Amino acid sequence: MGTRQPEGPPPPPTVQRLRIRYAKRGRLRFVSHRDFARAFERALRRSGVPIAFSAGFSPHPKISYVGAAPTGSASEAEYLEIGLQTETDPEQVRAALDMALPEGLDILEVLPAGPGGLPERIEASRWRIELPGFRTQALAAALQEFLARESVIVERVTKKGLRLLDARAAVVSARAVEGEGCAILDLVVRQVSPAVRPDDVLTALGAVAGLDGSLTSRSMRLAQGRLDVTTGVLTDPLGPDRAAAARDGALGET
Repeated sequence: MGTRQPEGPPPPPTVQRLRIRYAKRGRLRFVSHRDFARAFERALRRSGVPIAFSAGFSPHPKISYVGAAPTGSASEAEYLEIGLQTETDPEQVRAALDMALPEGLDILEVLPAGPGGLPERIEASRWRIELPGFRTQALAAALQEFLARESVIVERVTKKGLRLLDARAAVVSARAVEGEGCAILDLVVRQVSPAVRPDDVLTALGAVAGLDGSLTSRSMRLAQGRLDVTTGVLTDPLGPDRAAAARDGALGET
């Protein structure tokens, strides 16, 4: 007996790959990754973007997500990649998708994918964590105690059960900043598996320095990228794609 094959012709091939940076803002920070994926697929259909599909009995739109901010966290630096059936102007794709998504899920930039993979360009995140009503001096003292440790293990309940995470090992840098009516934790965290989240770092601070575990916090991911160990700056993961697009545009004008 031969192998069963799907009926009909195969889907058109992928002729263009686009990389997208988007934001989660306001009340939409509470959207889960699964909910965002559903909203994004609806936006693709609504906007008429010629998304490519996988072959087989259950074709799926060609979308690759690169990490995801935790539910409840805002972000200015979320990334994904899509494959298209036909060449399409990236700015038209950006405008169409941005219009089709609800306000607060905002498409910030769309670029043709250059050489190399997007996940390889992301190894750390910078977070801004606001702690309303908490004193900056108290946060600085807690951070001093935390950063002096080689390891701080915290617990997190996941779908696979209780996991133990080393929050200290993932933290590249952390400092207390004075805000309006709040202390602000400026935090750079390596992308490890399982991921260490802002809440895990706050739990670790509580474990070593008595920081109130029920403390209210608001977290926002400001950037993702490769870490320049000499400066502590995260490189823009779309930088190589932007440079390649600029070169192609310059070549096209000559």
